[in-house]
Amino acid sequence: MKTASYLLILIILASGCIGGGEKMKVSSVFEENGIIPKKYTCEGADINPPLRIENIPENAKTLAIIVEDPDAPGGTFIHWVAWNIPVTTEIPEGIPKEAVVEKPIHMIQGINDFGRVGYNGPCPPRSHGVHHYHFKIYALDTELSLKPGSTKKELEKAMKGHILAEAELVGIYERK
Repeated sequence: MKTASYLLILIILASGCIGGGEKMKVSSVFEENGIIPKKYTCEGADINPPLRIENIPENAKTLAIIVEDPDAPGGTFIHWVAWNIPVTTEIPEGIPKEAVVEKPIHMIQGINDFGRVGYNGPCPPRSHGVHHYHFKIYALDTELSLKPGSTKKELEKAMKGHILAEAELVGIYERK
């Protein structure tokens, strides 16, 4: 009986339910399911919003980002993929649209569905209704060997088996 109790405690500790295993969170200048400010869309400066990340696992080596719109007429539309971001609690706004970024923070960026490198913001078809934009952050246990300009599909394949935690923030936008 004593062995079973110890085993149960070990399983609970390993699952992160006790001892600081808080879920990773991401936030920005808009609330969950809130309207993304125009500044971060194709109708504004078209720069990425700042992202604040909390409760990153201590053993994380890098972060990755995927931003996508599942409401696009042709299926899920990718707005941003980036990886090999050093563990940090904030991704600043306005990351340069370059494949390899050194400042304000290091990251490697891929190709979005606009056919461009870096972030391109919400730009749903006019009168298509509200679109939901999923800002996903992944904490990884390694640096990825993925070439600059890779796609979301390639990033997801490279991350497989290396995701320690993930967090998601959904923002909305509509063009009338």
